Amino acid sequence: MQSIAPSLLHRLRARLCVSPSLWRALVRAARSTALWGPGILVMLADCDAGNVVTAAQSGARWGVRLMPLLLALIPLLYMIQDLSVRLGIFTGEGHGELIRKRLGPVWAWLAAFGLLVAVLGSLVTEFTGVAGVGEMYGVSRNLTLPLAVCVLLGVVLTGSHKRVDRIAMLIGALELSFFAVAWHAHPDASTLTQQLRDLPLTHPEFLWLAAALIGATFNPWMVFYQQAAVADRKLSARDYPAARLETAVGAVLTQLLTAAILVAAAATLGHQAGTQGVQSVGDISTALSAAFGSRLGRLLFGAGVLGASLVAAIVCSLALAWGLGEVAGYKRSLEQRPASAPWFYGIYAAAVASSAFIVWLAPNLVSLNVGVQVVNAVMLPLVAGLLVALSFVALPDAHRPSNAYLWLVCACVAVVSIAGLAGAVAGI
Repeated sequence: MQSIAPSLLHRLRARLCVSPSLWRALVRAARSTALWGPGILVMLADCDAGNVVTAAQSGARWGVRLMPLLLALIPLLYMIQDLSVRLGIFTGEGHGELIRKRLGPVWAWLAAFGLLVAVLGSLVTEFTGVAGVGEMYGVSRNLTLPLAVCVLLGVVLTGSHKRVDRIAMLIGALELSFFAVAWHAHPDASTLTQQLRDLPLTHPEFLWLAAALIGATFNPWMVFYQQAAVADRKLSARDYPAARLETAVGAVLTQLLTAAILVAAAATLGHQAGTQGVQSVGDISTALSAAFGSRLGRLLFGAGVLGASLVAAIVCSLALAWGLGEVAGYKRSLEQRPASAPWFYGIYAAAVASSAFIVWLAPNLVSLNVGVQVVNAVMLPLVAGLLVALSFVALPDAHRPSNAYLWLVCACVAVVSIAGLAGAVAGI
């Protein structure tokens, strides 16, 4: 059996008349993309329901004035997630476990507490997105929330990393409809250009929304998830270039998806700064639907929000189950059955079910979504600081970031953290 595959590949190369050097390059590229999963998945999850609502509110209130910030965050987003990839590959350990071993249990439990806060906040926003999409079509949250919980449990109970990644990415692909939403909103180029020249850098609400967009970009569970997923899949140094490229592609993709929502909201709702903004997912859908027909608009936007909500719920719940397991020491792997890792699957299920219950009790408030993102921005110094510290003490010398690169990361983290904290204080 082992000799059949190389023979088939050799005959295929001969039939296609491909040169040996080009063929080797194609095989390497195919192998690299076959390893993709955690990097793209965590970035699709980053563009979650809370991110969508925050971007829509920013576009409704201030047009595209905050779009330069979104695009400027791409390099730091890549650098932070790249550090988590390096740590996962070259130490073979998850984020929480590495903190506990290298920096001590106090820092590990502090990181776990921050993870818990971030995940529960994110899960609430994901289920408000699910409930909001259902209510757009007149379906009660009494039906949509339990159904979403069943779907999320079913995906993870497959017991396979590769299967979970593929199913989640398929769901997350629905987010690509956001590009169609932005295109059909027909933004006016001259108006958008004028808005970019008028930045109200001293307005408290503008700074509050800037902090929210920073927090929406840097979710603490992203670091826990990607490092744990890389370690759990046992990727090696040979796989690092592919994982690095995947992370870069994902960083660009998630910010462009968020920018698409911001542009669409600016074109349909942001006719002037200071408008009331949006109050629910339904408000966003109604405004965008007016641009290109209610049925198509609701379908595109609803599919995007639903995909974003479900994939983010999978990722952040798994991040919590992994992270707490790394700190507490219980078994944690998607390759193990629930009977072998009851705490891992139990925490995942409890996080999903409890968050759905909270949303079932509470109204769908945009202010809640935005507030959760601001909390993430406040936690950025802790998340990034622990990553940088681990890169000093845990990575082998050959794979440790160079001094110049590390200083660049630290400088970017400092600037973005100060901006996020300043925006949070100004908004309060």
